[in-house]
Amino acid sequence: MVKPGSDASSPISSETTYVISTDPEAGRKYGPYHHHHGRLHSKLHGKHHGRERGRGPNQRHLNQHHHSVGFWDRSMSKVRAHVIEMWLKTVLILVVFVLSVMSLYWAVLFKAEANMKNLKVAIVDFDGQTAPYNDVDPFVGPVLTAMAQELADTRARPSLGYQVIPASEYDYDPMQVRRAVYDFHFWAAIVVHANASSLLQSSLANSNASYDPTGAVQTIFISARDQNTIFEYVLPQFDQLEKQFMAQFGPAWAQRIADNTSISAAMMAAAPAAVNPAISFLQIDLRPFQPSAATPGVSIGLIYLIIIAFFSFAFFLPIHTKYITPQGHPPLHFWQFIIWRLFASITSYIFVSLAYSLVSLAFQIPFSNPPASPVDVAFNASAYGRGSFVVYWMLNFVGMIALGITCENVAMILGQPWTALWLIFWVITNVSTAFYSIDLAPRFFRWGYAWPLHNIVEASRQILFDLHPRIGLNFGVLFTWVAVNFTLFPLCCYFMRWKMEHEKRSAERNKDRYVVETFDGTKEYSKKEGDNPPIRRRGFMRGM
Repeated sequence: MVKPGSDASSPISSETTYVISTDPEAGRKYGPYHHHHGRLHSKLHGKHHGRERGRGPNQRHLNQHHHSVGFWDRSMSKVRAHVIEMWLKTVLILVVFVLSVMSLYWAVLFKAEANMKNLKVAIVDFDGQTAPYNDVDPFVGPVLTAMAQELADTRARPSLGYQVIPASEYDYDPMQVRRAVYDFHFWAAIVVHANASSLLQSSLANSNASYDPTGAVQTIFISARDQNTIFEYVLPQFDQLEKQFMAQFGPAWAQRIADNTSISAAMMAAAPAAVNPAISFLQIDLRPFQPSAATPGVSIGLIYLIIIAFFSFAFFLPIHTKYITPQGHPPLHFWQFIIWRLFASITSYIFVSLAYSLVSLAFQIPFSNPPASPVDVAFNASAYGRGSFVVYWMLNFVGMIALGITCENVAMILGQPWTALWLIFWVITNVSTAFYSIDLAPRFFRWGYAWPLHNIVEASRQILFDLHPRIGLNFGVLFTWVAVNFTLFPLCCYFMRWKMEHEKRSAERNKDRYVVETFDGTKEYSKKEGDNPPIRRRGFMRGM
């Protein structure tokens, strides 16, 4: 309300109170000015009621501000059409979003069985290749390599990517094959030892009752690399391969014994294990995935790291904006406000990532065990000994920056309610490429190698289980995300300021006043309806 005689552009004080009365005694009670306004209000009020009496019932409904109407009332036709239109548009957006983004989670394993060929497995036959066993005609290794080559060549059913590799490539040393698996050159390996055929024949010929069929053929893998892939795809295929091998080798070995007249029934009775099963596979897990409490640290727990990094923007922004909202103080310089926001976010990530890391430590995930040899089986080995926890904390810290600043930039660009859809997109794309092997996914998902969570998970496994170190690459990818988002952060802040001001001015265009945050508090200024309010020139969001 503007006081009579004042300038139309002058601020309207919220402290001024006007008493308007229809009491005829108002002039004697409150003075001539208020008495005049009392008569003026009575006259206007009377005219208002006169017009009411000349209008229809539907028009009277419009003037009764607290009177509700039915859904199909004619007065609701425009708003009803507008609401239904907006509802249909929102449903369409959600349907398209679900079909396009949610499908990524299903698609990552859509061709998993067909893509098992991408899980490379080395078949190395040392049988009879080195002295003193090279004077024996080998028959264990050739049977296995022929079978593996047949599986690699066939397309009839899904199988692993078996590759028969000459023993000479590893200098006839089975430990080098283990090292190749440890260095992630292969997902697994099957090794036929040099004495497999020689020991089997000599045990039967010498009636060796202590002959142990296990160990002649070894399957080597690392379950800590990706326990889901190993247990769901690699080991079941190894079980099938072993059954198929025994189905072929068993009859051939029995026939070989029958044809050898020098082997008597007493000799076979003295060494029964050399007759049946003769050969069995020994599984060697260089880095077993344990304890089970480590599962959240390399999978589901990291989802909450994304969510916490995302919601920190909503938690802290109202606090930060107090610097640039002039309530008893001048607004902070915009460029200093940007620096403060970055500093505050990074500092908060230090403490939040420490708390997240301490959860793993509290549930006794080992962080102090020394590293182990790449070719030996090691339980609960840590990559950096007693320093593993600090490295793990720093990984989570840098990962939170990469995930969180990205969320802040996108939230400033999109605004509400679209940031909710962004969070779903960010979680799905990170989870689908971090918790599942990209080797089993369609080639479309190769971009997942550059996504933050994939590198956090890979580096976490390396720290917790002393795996092949690619932590330099992982930190490099994360720091690239940090650098790009730091560069975009000021631009996104400027964009959000412009967007908020633009929306505010658009909302005030059809009003007869506008609001400005000043050093003395909130003030309203009058203007003509339809005119744009002036641009606020001070403060972040310019007079939010």
